Amino acid sequence: MGDHHHMSKIIRTEPNAVLSKAVEYHGFVFTQGCTASDLSKDITGQTEEVLASLDEILEIHGTDNTRLLQAQIWLKDIRDRDAMNKLWIKWLPQGGAPARACVQANMADPRHLVEIMVVATK
Repeated sequence: MGDHHHMSKIIRTEPNAVLSKAVEYHGFVFTQGCTASDLSKDITGQTEEVLASLDEILEIHGTDNTRLLQAQIWLKDIRDRDAMNKLWIKWLPQGGAPARACVQANMADPRHLVEIMVVATK
């Protein structure tokens, strides 16, 4: 029986009408799907930007990429997977890979080549 006064707080970072940049609950951090700002960049450039954004968001919530549980990755073209994986593997701590899905998808803007969201814990 839940006592409403003891319900865990949900912390939302930069919420708007559609989404929050991240949501934290019970020591779990769920990020938004991060995309690059500079859409003129190739898959390597966009992936670098996305991973840097994820670092930033995780840091705001007091954690980092050594505490990843799950990742979802969307690529405009699945043939970019190897190029993206090169950076992904470099970014991950050794032995710290999360459970992951990586699929080809249509993005909101056709210039988006990659979008990544993760779940981490503190």
